[in-house]
Amino acid sequence: MDTANRNTGRDSRSRADWRAPLALMAMLAMLPAWAGAQAILEGERFHPVQATRGMVATSHTLASEMALEVLRDGGNAMDAAVTAGFALAVTQPRSGNIGGGGFMLYAPGDGAAPEAIDYRETAPAAATEAMFRDENGDVVKERSRFSHLAAGVPGTVAGLALALERHGTLSLKEALAPAIRLAREGFVVPQRFTEGLEQASERLKRWPASKATFYREDGSAPQPGETFRQPDLAATLQRIADQGVDGFYEGRTAELIVKQMEKNDGLITREDLRNYQPVIRQPIHGNYRGFDVFSMSPPSSGGTHIVQILNILEGYPIGQMGHNSADTIHTMAEAMKLAYADRARYLGDTDFVEVPLKGLTSKDYADELRQGIDPDRARPASDISHGKPAGWESNETTHFSVVDRWGNAVSNTYTINFSYGSGITVEGAGFLLNNEMDDFSAKPGVPNAYGLIGGKANRIEPGKRMLSSMSPTIVRKDGRNFLVTGSPGGSRIITTTLQVLMNVIDHDMNIQTAVSVPRIHHQWLPDEIRIEQGISPDTIRLLEERGHTVTTNRAMGAIQSILVGEDGTLYGGADPRRSTSSAMGY
Repeated sequence: MDTANRNTGRDSRSRADWRAPLALMAMLAMLPAWAGAQAILEGERFHPVQATRGMVATSHTLASEMALEVLRDGGNAMDAAVTAGFALAVTQPRSGNIGGGGFMLYAPGDGAAPEAIDYRETAPAAATEAMFRDENGDVVKERSRFSHLAAGVPGTVAGLALALERHGTLSLKEALAPAIRLAREGFVVPQRFTEGLEQASERLKRWPASKATFYREDGSAPQPGETFRQPDLAATLQRIADQGVDGFYEGRTAELIVKQMEKNDGLITREDLRNYQPVIRQPIHGNYRGFDVFSMSPPSSGGTHIVQILNILEGYPIGQMGHNSADTIHTMAEAMKLAYADRARYLGDTDFVEVPLKGLTSKDYADELRQGIDPDRARPASDISHGKPAGWESNETTHFSVVDRWGNAVSNTYTINFSYGSGITVEGAGFLLNNEMDDFSAKPGVPNAYGLIGGKANRIEPGKRMLSSMSPTIVRKDGRNFLVTGSPGGSRIITTTLQVLMNVIDHDMNIQTAVSVPRIHHQWLPDEIRIEQGISPDTIRLLEERGHTVTTNRAMGAIQSILVGEDGTLYGGADPRRSTSSAMGY
């Protein structure tokens, strides 16, 4: 096949040809060397899934299965990614969505330039800078999180449709068919599904449509092993299949969204829905130890600060310092502080504000910042302000990665913000509204739900996209797609993605090990290193002796990753922090 055909991903082979070998589900012994450096010992605890023709890593087994079936049938990475995106909207209502938005990176297998697709939600036209403040000027947190005012104009449907149109071979109707079937016929409920609904019951049951959609008649959550059906969502997805994006942004679905808003003092109007457009952007690009790192550009802060932190860390022998040693964690935390301080000052939607991207991601600026890091002592957050570069972001987000036989790669992260978003289901439409308006700076200097400080660059303005931490990332080596990754995790998305890159590049880990080992996080304020269980008590003591406050908290992120070997072999790593995660290949 010529390059054009490889990139679109269809050829004349029969469906049966794609079925062998069967998908492998994580019983592999070793990963071959890349660049002569990655020796992985037989008997290692964490083994990636291995395949040769296609790989999918998502946060739900059913979505992985459906996306893999697309690859087997001759579809390309984008066909599989869009199929997975809609399937997750059915199987994971707490995070998968058509009522939210996100970001996608696409990198062709032929070495052509990667592309970023921004389908982040936008503020309604009637939004105002002080809409979440009371008469005294204080922020009303419940208003920006659990009311109809909390919803931005959804972007997922338009974004996935545009991505498929630009780089896929399936029709939108074909990509939606598995999700429609799942919603109409139902799927078997896993334990995590039940637990999530039980934990969120008080918030969801406030709204009659949410209660009717997600709970049984007696008010209890569906139990593991039961079949869960969503007829209203199936009808909504069918309208999109039949009418294209107009089936969501106009017509019956738009009518249901607007009716919901008008009944509950929300802001989204027909014009807001009709006017929504995803945007094609140039990814952030950096280089770390010879690897080209492509990640999401603003209104995501993720790519900018991943590159910024990597630039700072490049001046240290991280591999020699050791994985999660006190020296490594100290150095990482000090670099993270500096980046998050800059995030609070500079980052916002570049369609509305000037962001010094070249300065923030330059090696010279990293050299300057590095001079302020004391190798033996933590620098208090109170002593750190934003830097001066030259020139001018729930935990329940979900990410998936796909690579096809032609080497095309898709990295996608999307969200409705909190687990189950605002908790509000659009009556008659069967999907939850996001609460992404909380990601704006409701008031400069006041932290959002993730403790992130915002400034004027991220203030609320009509039509503006709120700042995000979502960081879909693709790494290339010598022009070849090498690593596809990304994670949920709110403000921890940036540092989660960063550490997987470091685990592979600096610490020579195979991809499953890289996503499984304990992680750390620092975001400037609050001034603490947050760690997962598994960090040595001796290491914690050494960090505290250097002046760090260390807190152990719940798991961070759920990163879904794929590594491409030099010979084209695909290695999938699904994050064990999310019980339904799965990597599948063939």
